[in-house]
Amino acid sequence: MTANFEIAFNATMGHEGGYVNDPDDRGGETFRGISKVHHPDWSGWFTISDAIAEGLPIPDLDLLVMSFYKKQYWDKFDGDKLPQPIADELFDTAVNMGTRIAIRFLQKSLNVANRNQSLFPDLTVDGKYGAKTGTAVNALTNESDFILKLMNVLQGARYIEIMAKNLPQEKYARGWFNRVQIGKDNSH
Repeated sequence: MTANFEIAFNATMGHEGGYVNDPDDRGGETFRGISKVHHPDWSGWFTISDAIAEGLPIPDLDLLVMSFYKKQYWDKFDGDKLPQPIADELFDTAVNMGTRIAIRFLQKSLNVANRNQSLFPDLTVDGKYGAKTGTAVNALTNESDFILKLMNVLQGARYIEIMAKNLPQEKYARGWFNRVQIGKDNSH
């Protein structure tokens, strides 16, 4: 049960564009999903700013982007130790909504799937990935499809909540819901 970061990364990058500076995007200026609002100190912003100022194309930053995502997202939930489908979902949701929210979705889903606490006690839904969350995932390895469905329902509900509170966000609905996969094939 070891997930591969590159598989999750490549799938998520299929949802993330290049450089975007959309005034309606709450993340502000973004590059391949990295928000300048949330990550203003990312070293790639210097290269991007210089290229834009000089009217040049943005250079290939693949290794820098990949390194950023592994450290800031994947490693926060020990992605290497999870089943690939769970790791893929956690990673993609974390990139789109934040790591704590993604982990909360996992924790809530595990609590629903624990058969009234007969498999393990309910987890504290705190958005922190620790030993108890890891143990719970391992206890439900054979129920990954069910866990993924639950996580995706929570993800979709969050998108609807965001749009209800801020109507201009509806323009992102189709892209956001392309990330929500319900059913046996949960590949992104």
